[in-house]
Amino acid sequence: MENKKQYASKHYKYYPKGDFPIYLAYGFRPIFLILAPYIVISIILWSFTFSGLISLEFIDNLLIWHIYEMLFGIGSAGIIAFFLTGVPEMFPGAVPIVGRRLLFIVLLWLTSRISFWFISFLGVYLVAFLNLFLSFYIILLIAKPVFKDVNKRHISLAFNLIALLFIQSMFFLSISEHLNIESSSILFLALGFFIVLILLALRRINMEAINELLENENIDETFYSKAPRYNLAIFCVLLYTFIEFLFPQNSILAYLALACFASILNISNDFILKDYNILRKPFVIYMISIILITALGYLFLAYDYLNDELYALNHFRHFLTSGTFGLVFYIVMIIVSTIHTGRKLFTNLWLNLGVFLILLATFIRTLIPFYEEFNIEAYLISSILWAIPFIIYMKIFFPFLLSKREDGIKG
Repeated sequence: MENKKQYASKHYKYYPKGDFPIYLAYGFRPIFLILAPYIVISIILWSFTFSGLISLEFIDNLLIWHIYEMLFGIGSAGIIAFFLTGVPEMFPGAVPIVGRRLLFIVLLWLTSRISFWFISFLGVYLVAFLNLFLSFYIILLIAKPVFKDVNKRHISLAFNLIALLFIQSMFFLSISEHLNIESSSILFLALGFFIVLILLALRRINMEAINELLENENIDETFYSKAPRYNLAIFCVLLYTFIEFLFPQNSILAYLALACFASILNISNDFILKDYNILRKPFVIYMISIILITALGYLFLAYDYLNDELYALNHFRHFLTSGTFGLVFYIVMIIVSTIHTGRKLFTNLWLNLGVFLILLATFIRTLIPFYEEFNIEAYLISSILWAIPFIIYMKIFFPFLLSKREDGIKG
């Protein structure tokens, strides 16, 4: 493991010169400062509107708005933060995007979000242009270092982003009635590719976070995210996603979902080290919980397909959205906001509570088919519980995001 001085020399050699506000000193800072409150506001507004407590009359199709914003709205912010933070590390020599250029990207994301909220007034074409341009611009930013890399180590990430841009284009063609495919089916297709992107990102994040943890605790062992396990899981998820899109309700989907469950669950074997037991360490539990909730999501989808008396696919899909998305964003925001501000990974009661609340909210929301008489209460309670961890994040980590790195390194 490289020490802090080697890290600074290797990754910040090409850091741009000039004075920037600290919140524009690296890609993750402004994104997380905006994303956390956006997550809280959007999920609370959604649940209160869906429950009939308030009315958002300027939104025509509330369900489609909710799904799109949870996937492409929040997801695009995660993509921006991950790549603008990760590319200079994955490709030494890549220049970090900071200052005015970073501000432009943040404002473009924010404009895209506002535009989709008011799509009924602004029209599909303007909203589509803004959102698709944002995705296209991010791909352009990462394309050069990714394709220039001789070993093409991270090219799968770029191809996934291109696929998501294509699917996003399909969505706007659908809602503008230029494509005769249900927009909800296209969004479910997007969900599958977001799960693949999460798996690709987790493989890299797990390596960084777990090895950082091992180094901090002076454990002389190296953690490896084994590519074959992730590749098998990705293959199964893609196969399930394409078959569900092309042949919905096909009986083979039950067995493909079971294959996704088994292959994703198999990734957890990475955390069993040869000489040390790290399974009880809080951050390891955090990372494993992402794997487990994702696997569980596909298990419940399989259960639905195998049970003729039950149709709860869209409920069970929340294992992958409320569960996987919620945990990934919460945990990764914690890791990045700690490591990339020059601090050591830590946990406390509040952070543990956040993970627990996301899991609890996911189960309350996902299992509504088994107590439908309380569905309104379940929507409200689960949404509030799901939002609280991001409020915890704001309280603990916003001071980190608004101050210089503790180790004195730029960024």
